Amino acid sequence: MSGFDDRERAFEAQFARDQDVQFRITARRNRLVGEWAAERMGLTPEETDAYAKAVVQADFEEAGDEDVIRKLAGDLTAAQVEISDAEIRAALNDKAVEARRQFMDKQG
Repeated sequence: MSGFDDRERAFEAQFARDQDVQFRITARRNRLVGEWAAERMGLTPEETDAYAKAVVQADFEEAGDEDVIRKLAGDLTAAQVEISDAEIRAALNDKAVEARRQFMDKQG
């Protein structure tokens, strides 16, 4: 039975590591997309940093990306930047690739 228990613990540990990695990559993606949106809104470097952090925080409102998309769309529209949900989703996808690359570069 010990072999089975060891395997189960190993799978649980791997799952926890995978979840942690995914969380870090998603948070990095949200920061990058926040910086992207801040640039489009013409924010100062200090405002950009604060805004990027706010986008990361917005992701904790609900599961999935809709909370981040809503925040970005609302803020960009309020700043009179014409943008579609498709453009925001494309930016999220682009920044997800960049975040994963940055994470992997940092690891190795």
